[in-house]
This record gives sequence, C-alpha cells and structure tokens, in this order.
Amino acid sequence: MTFNRKILASSVAFAAATLMATGAQAEMSDDAVRIGYLADMSGTYRDLAGPGGLEALQMAIEDFGGEVNGTPIEVLSADDRNSADVGANTVREWFDTQNVDLVSGLVASSVAIAATKVVEENNGLAIVSGSAASSITNEHCAPTHIHWVYDTYPMANATAKAVVDQGGDSWFLLTADYAFGHAMEKDVTEVVEESGGTVVDSVRHPFPTTDFSSYILQAQGSGAKVVGLANAGGDTVNAIKTASQFGLTQSGQQLAGLIVFLNDIYAMGLEATQGLLLTTGWYWNMDEESREWAERYYERVGSMPGMVHAGIYSSTTHYLDTVKEIGTDDPEAVRAAMAEKPINDFFSRNGRIREDGRMVHDMYLVEVNSPEDATHDWDLYEVLSTIPAEQAYRPLSESQCDLVNN
Repeated sequence: MTFNRKILASSVAFAAATLMATGAQAEMSDDAVRIGYLADMSGTYRDLAGPGGLEALQMAIEDFGGEVNGTPIEVLSADDRNSADVGANTVREWFDTQNVDLVSGLVASSVAIAATKVVEENNGLAIVSGSAASSITNEHCAPTHIHWVYDTYPMANATAKAVVDQGGDSWFLLTADYAFGHAMEKDVTEVVEESGGTVVDSVRHPFPTTDFSSYILQAQGSGAKVVGLANAGGDTVNAIKTASQFGLTQSGQQLAGLIVFLNDIYAMGLEATQGLLLTTGWYWNMDEESREWAERYYERVGSMPGMVHAGIYSSTTHYLDTVKEIGTDDPEAVRAAMAEKPINDFFSRNGRIREDGRMVHDMYLVEVNSPEDATHDWDLYEVLSTIPAEQAYRPLSESQCDLVNN
C-alpha cells in the first residue's frame, strides 16, 4: 500500500485530535494490546538490548498494571539474529497472524530499516530503541515509526568535536560495513572537518568481526592522531582489545569509541578504558530517579542497565500512557498523540517527538573513570556536560525526511 506521507501526517493529527475528544467512544482493535519485541538475543548486540531490553519492557508493563483500560497487555519476542531478512519476516508474520499493535526493540540498523519498512506497509507502529543509524528518521523516515534513544548524529557530534578541540585533528576511521557504520562514518567525517580536522583514511570491516589485527595495523600506518571506531557492541570491544595488544595508544595515537555502551566499558574494565570520552543518552548513576529505577532493574537482571534498556522502559510507558489517554490502540492515532506530549521521565529530559519521528532529548558527554576514582564495579562514568536536546540532534533544516517542510 502506498500513500502521500505529508497528507497522512496531517490526517493522523486530525484523527488523534478527534479520538482524544471522544475518548470514551474509542475502542481497542481486539482483545489485547500486543507488543512485539525484536532484538538480537544471542549475538554481538545481545548485551546492548537483548534479554535485558525485554526485561525492561516487562517492567514497564508491570508498573503500568498489566492492562490498559481493562484490556490486557501481551508481549511477543523474537531473536532477529542480526539478519534483516529474519527481522522483516518476523514482523510480517506478527502483523499477519498475531495482530501486533507495536513493534519494539530493533537494534542492528539493517534489521531496524527492514523491519520498519514492513511496519510502514502494514500501517502499523514501531519504536526503534537500540539502533544507531540516523537515516532511520532521515532518508528512511515514515509516519509509522519513532526513533527513541540515540543515533549516530549526537554520538559523533559531541565525541568527535570534543576530541578535535583537544588537539586530535587527524583521524583514521574503522567502520562496520553496514547501514549503521556508514551513517556513523559520514556523520563523524562532517563533524571532524567542520571542527577544523581531517579524516586521512578509513577502512570498513565485515559485521561482525573477531580479528581486527590487519585493520589496527592499517590505522597505525596511517599516521593519524586519532583512530575512531565507527562500530558497536562486540566489534568495538574486540577492536579496543586488539588496539591494546598492538600498543596503539602507547605509540602516541588516541582511540575514540564513537558508539560505546556501559556494558562495553564494564566488559573491558577501567584499566583499559579510563579517560575515554564518549556520549550517552542516559547514565544509571546520574541522579536519584535514575538510580532508583536502575537498582530495581539490577535486582532482576544482575547488571546495571544501559541507555537502551532505560529507553525501552521509557518508550513503552509513553506508548501505554497514550493508549490509555486516547482510549484506542489505533497506530495512526497513537503515533500522533504521542508526539503531542512532552517526555520528561527518569530517562528523558526535555524530550519530544519531532515530525520526522526523532525523539530528541538531552544527551551527555561523559568520561570513563579511572580505577582509583570508581567506588564500585558499576561506577564507570563522570558526567562532564549536558548537551541540550535541540543542539544534540540533526537540525530539521538539514533533514532529508519528506515529512518535514524544509
């Protein structure tokens, strides 16, 4: 099914307003509100979202009471195996046979893009929480999905700018060879050049990769001051470990992890990662409200949550609040109504959903603690500064999304 997206966006807003005005008369589409959670449950991105993200989603549903206006909330889950085909086929089956109302999770960018295309074909609704590609709400935008936690633009902008400002003005980029890595490489290159630096060379590696020896040797031979890692998850961990084995930083080059997560730092340890600058959308120890939720999560999972886990809880709660408020799980009406409400919770500060589907919120530049500064195993970051929501994300004036009136 095809449609004019700008016309649809207008009609969606009208439908939402109508439904909110007649909430008592609106109804659920069937006998349950069904959420399909799709993520890498066993591979390189398992710790990024995986079972922990499913647990965060379940926490949101339990805290909501397990039902919306008397209609039970049900959860389906599947392992996408980091395959776009597996992800797309799973989502298609959910729409065809399971009457899924919301697709959640979505980590590998290739999977997220393929899955959201299926959501668009079915006029459904998806919330992307784990994927990094900024293209999801840029050239791949649609009125049927929202991108919640982070993307390559703020991660590249804040970290790369900070490193260039500190004198790291020549870069070698080691890039994961798929949609996310390409988007990160593009964003980092733009930020480095705009900040007065240069990208002297780059190389792309298959996803996933275990042997980074040849790539690190190329990076060392490039003469660049900074080696930027435009990858994530297990690839980032393996690249950093290999760089350490080859003495990359000891020889005078600086390593910049552009998409680094809490679980990555924990896995590698503070001895290997201390002093690393990175950008995050949330940190469990940033304030009392965040600590309270994180400690509840820790009791269930045995590890502290990262920003994707917290974002899944936040997005699920916002979705359920909206369904309850307008009295329907109709995806067009819910999507429009979600965008009408500001988002301020333990995860999001100054959050809102833009017309391109990007949920913008404050981001944070942090520095990895030294072993001496850490008070316990999960005391990993010091928050250096807040990047306001309107500065963190790609300006709408630069958007390629055809939902945006440029």
